[in-house]
Amino acid sequence: MNQRILLITGWGGGTKLLMTLQQRLEQQGHTVELINIFNALDQQVLQHNVEKAQSFDVICGWSLGGQLATLLVDQIERQYRQHKILITLASNPCFVANTEWQTAMSPTTFQNFKQSFAHDAIATLKKFGFMVCQGSETSKADFVKLQSLIQPQNIELLKQGLLCLELLNNVEILKNYTGRQFHLFAQQDFLVSHKVFENFQKFNAKFLNAELLKGSHGLPVFHFELVTDKICQYLQKIE
Repeated sequence: MNQRILLITGWGGGTKLLMTLQQRLEQQGHTVELINIFNALDQQVLQHNVEKAQSFDVICGWSLGGQLATLLVDQIERQYRQHKILITLASNPCFVANTEWQTAMSPTTFQNFKQSFAHDAIATLKKFGFMVCQGSETSKADFVKLQSLIQPQNIELLKQGLLCLELLNNVEILKNYTGRQFHLFAQQDFLVSHKVFENFQKFNAKFLNAELLKGSHGLPVFHFELVTDKICQYLQKIE
């Protein structure tokens, strides 16, 4: 069955990074609209995207995009009493660690990254690119590929994205979401620990599925065929 999928990219690189995944999903008969990150902390911007997302069947996102997708399905449930299918790719519901959610980046490391970005955005984005590729056996080749796909980004939007990464905590949303949700994690992910997958096993949400795959944080960029297969198999299973 053809599904209308809204696909949200991650922080720092633009939509081109997920274009191959988009094309693969479309080859499987789905309709996919790919969008960049947005400032979910601005209520007007969030609402605009909620209204947009409401016409889709599946809301899917990579990394920060997964957190944004989670917010959208939650708002659609609250506002429209509709349950969209949520799919996240290498995404931590809470990116910066706190007392309730330890499986995340330490606040000190994140603050250092933020300060580095404010001081030299280009060098920091390059460093971030290394982190996205780190952990896999093909990290050097992956980094070259990543650099060829990255588009120049609006600095203000990137700052807003960092603030979203710092402040968003979607753990309770995922624990309580009554719609279908599917989460893919990468075993060698340098930015989102595979232990997040283990945490998800303890969630009691009725329709939650999660899988751990081999790969780095750039899973949907470098292993788009595997990710496409997993998404399509999941969607066929729940029809």
